[in-house]
Amino acid sequence: MTVSEYIHGHSFIHRTPPGLKILILAVLGTLLFVFPNMIFAAASLAIIVMLYPLAGISPKVMLAQIKPILTILVLLFLVQLFMVNWQSGVLVIVRLSALMLTASLITLTTRSSDMIDALEKRLAWLYFIGINPAKISLALSLALRFIPVLAAITQEVREAQKARGLNNSVIAVAIPVIVRTLKMADSIAMALEARAYDPQSPYRAKKSSKKETSDVD
Repeated sequence: MTVSEYIHGHSFIHRTPPGLKILILAVLGTLLFVFPNMIFAAASLAIIVMLYPLAGISPKVMLAQIKPILTILVLLFLVQLFMVNWQSGVLVIVRLSALMLTASLITLTTRSSDMIDALEKRLAWLYFIGINPAKISLALSLALRFIPVLAAITQEVREAQKARGLNNSVIAVAIPVIVRTLKMADSIAMALEARAYDPQSPYRAKKSSKKETSDVD
């Protein structure tokens, strides 16, 4: 079982429309950072944790979503501890954990194709201003999908550097993570290009058709 892999199920969370799930994530993320309140953050985290068993996802899988970013959470806590106070550090950890678990729950209960379709439908109005919503929906769905993947990469790098005695060095962990992330992004771009993925909006298709007709005339 890998981090963020889709888990087939029939729970109400699986049946919830992908567009609604993404909207909830966006609203929750906004509220968590607009209103830095510990009670609200803790309540949000508690609700998210309770949703995992309701979706038929085991505690082991849930913890696997958080494990890769434990080092980052600890570093953020220490930064807040020395620069502000321990309450601020705890708040940062709770907020990020809530967002991480929410994003992971969405990817665990939603197929990538369904997320892309939902985003494209919600962004259909962009056609009228000449923007292709298909490309935007793909970018957003990839970003959502690869949040847990990036966390897994961070965990792998941390474990590798720990074996070398460099686990306490932020630079030793950060640089390989950045390099692997850029390589992954390049591989994805090459895969999309190899599949000739370049959806054209009706707006641009219409303009192109008119131009070709004009040229023929």
